Amino acid sequence: MVHQDSIEISTTGNGDMQDLTQAAHKIVKSSGIKTGMVHLFNIGSTGAIGTIEFEPGLQKDLPKILNQLIPPSQDYGHEQTWHDGNGHSHLQATWLGPSLTVPIKQGQLELGTWQQIFHLECDIKPRQRRIIVTIYGEK
Repeated sequence: MVHQDSIEISTTGNGDMQDLTQAAHKIVKSSGIKTGMVHLFNIGSTGAIGTIEFEPGLQKDLPKILNQLIPPSQDYGHEQTWHDGNGHSHLQATWLGPSLTVPIKQGQLELGTWQQIFHLECDIKPRQRRIIVTIYGEK
């Protein structure tokens, strides 16, 4: 069986992290699937999805380290083409990735105790984001 839904969020711009765990759990529960996988995919090239211990320190640390490793710069080819200030945003999002797959066991997301699903906004502007949630499995 396949079930599909979406999560809609508003972001505040670069570095905004949001916890998607409860929204994903709610969709899994409503699907009725007991054993399978849930796949979350961010629509757009400047947002990323992953897992982390969703706590205030890491909410600051992850964007900070990304901005140190891939800082805003006019030297990126993207900037030379588009001059829109978000070349680093595309690179950060690509590095982390736009999607995540999590197992479902006994109708629950199979995550570690300190593991939550997050969305990270890498773009420089606030965005409306849609995350497609696709669940594959058996009832």
